Amino acid sequence: MASWKGKTRGGLLGYQIFIYILKKSGVGAAYVLLRIVACYYVMFAPKSTSAIYSYFRHIVGFTRLKACLAVYKSYYIFGQTLIDKVAIGSGKSGEFNYTFDGVEHLETLKETGGVVISAHLGNWEIAGFLLDKIKLTTNILIYEAEHEKIKKYLDQVMRDRKVNIIAIKNDLSHIFKINTALRNKEVICMHGDRFTSGARVAQKVFMNKSAFFPLGPFTIATKLKVPYSFAYAVRGQGKTYHLSATPIQRAECTAEQLLDQYVENLEVKLRQSPLQWFNYYDFWSDDVKGAVVE
Repeated sequence: MASWKGKTRGGLLGYQIFIYILKKSGVGAAYVLLRIVACYYVMFAPKSTSAIYSYFRHIVGFTRLKACLAVYKSYYIFGQTLIDKVAIGSGKSGEFNYTFDGVEHLETLKETGGVVISAHLGNWEIAGFLLDKIKLTTNILIYEAEHEKIKKYLDQVMRDRKVNIIAIKNDLSHIFKINTALRNKEVICMHGDRFTSGARVAQKVFMNKSAFFPLGPFTIATKLKVPYSFAYAVRGQGKTYHLSATPIQRAECTAEQLLDQYVENLEVKLRQSPLQWFNYYDFWSDDVKGAVVE
């Protein structure tokens, strides 16, 4: 299905092993182990491998051989972003380089607060560290279904993490936290590309094929009529991350019109960094069982 299950693959033991290597031998050694882990996922994660292969083959348009190689590269780069996130959050941010495009737009949110909408393209949590460099108080929305043990463990390790986490819960208590943060002129960061069962969705043409997107993040922005930007943090060569952001606008349109803007911008970014699309399921599926299509 195109709806996401709300959980990221991987267990606590895997994080513990990589973090132990990070502490003892550094980021480079963790990358070496990652090469083996990436091969493991290619062979033993058939559903995600099939989905990401189909993306490279039929959406991006790679040849069969290039698509096969891209699957491995995708797992490897995704693993690098996770390692980098932990390394930066545990005090090794000086080992990485950062470049910015449009950071001046985000700086204006210091005075007003607002919403930044991103996607599972690159690593948004690393963008949270970059936003801290321009003194923005950042809150990232995540699904409550993510593994609680992993979250608690990473909170202990990543003591330099510069973002607040707001869990998306069934009781909608996260809405009150969002309102409080915005009243305090803080920034809310949301992903606009995933939804779980029961979500309101709209169908859009994305990368020349129909796909469903959640309306929730865009409804929050338009209902509250707050300033917004679309922003992404993608991995470059070496230990480099590039943060890009669109000019700030105020959400005075409908949620679906805002979604149209987002889809158009996301397609441009995805074509620039196709290997960093980290949605390992059938994103372009017509089956959205459990979602509410509007």
